[in-house]
Amino acid sequence: MASPKLTIRTMQEEEVAIAVDWANKEGWNPGINDAELFYQADPNGFFVAEVDGELVGVGSAVIYDENFAFCGLYIVAPEHRGKGYGLALTKHRLNYCGNRNVGIDGVLENVEIYQRIGYMPYYQNKRYQFQASTQPYNCGDVNTINNDNIEQILAYDKQCFPAPRENFLKAWLTQEHGKSLAFLQKGQVQGYAVRRKCIEGYKIGPLFADNIEVAKQLLNALQEDILGETVLLDVPENNCDAVYLAESFDMNIIFATARMYQKGLPDICNEKIFGITTFELG
Repeated sequence: MASPKLTIRTMQEEEVAIAVDWANKEGWNPGINDAELFYQADPNGFFVAEVDGELVGVGSAVIYDENFAFCGLYIVAPEHRGKGYGLALTKHRLNYCGNRNVGIDGVLENVEIYQRIGYMPYYQNKRYQFQASTQPYNCGDVNTINNDNIEQILAYDKQCFPAPRENFLKAWLTQEHGKSLAFLQKGQVQGYAVRRKCIEGYKIGPLFADNIEVAKQLLNALQEDILGETVLLDVPENNCDAVYLAESFDMNIIFATARMYQKGLPDICNEKIFGITTFELG
């Protein structure tokens, strides 16, 4: 009897929806537009593993520029775990990333496995959950992101993310059923945040801000039209102000990942990151 043959190939655009559906079955609660939005980040960076034509694993390896990439959306079908398919898929994705610094948000129980293939843990991103409520904010400083300020947003984002991501970010900011807000004073962006609708409730990310007060204003403004809904915010523990903000809202930690990199911690403004964009894309 012939042994099963594993093949790994690049996803077609419509297949990203399969990966996001698997993510939902794993309890990751993806955004309702995630498949089409993720694909914008790198159309060549999504992969499937197949055995004799059967889909056994999925994973992404998004290349942002010549120096940085991020791997995520990694799932092996439960009935095919422990067979080596996931490792083969991971090696294929890392090969695609080449010599770049590669980041992941790894589940905590697998940190040692990721270390064996070259990743080093630096801090945890903790998923906080809370219920949207009425909160005061300065509506004069909080503005909808539009064509007039989007270039400023793209520039601000480069302070907080290791590489330019213009195509993805433009789609992310304007997604259907989403809400994107900027905090501006005297015409200058001091922070911005995006809320997206998920299978259950909403996720906020990114939440980038010059300081905790700006982050609070944006967080408050993103709650006013979804009162009572469940909201999730993925907070990096290496920003103590971000952790303090989450705790001040009585948010509860429901999950955590280890932020890991292959070639060291990127030189970005970690003190401005109050909520990451996604576990899947960095």
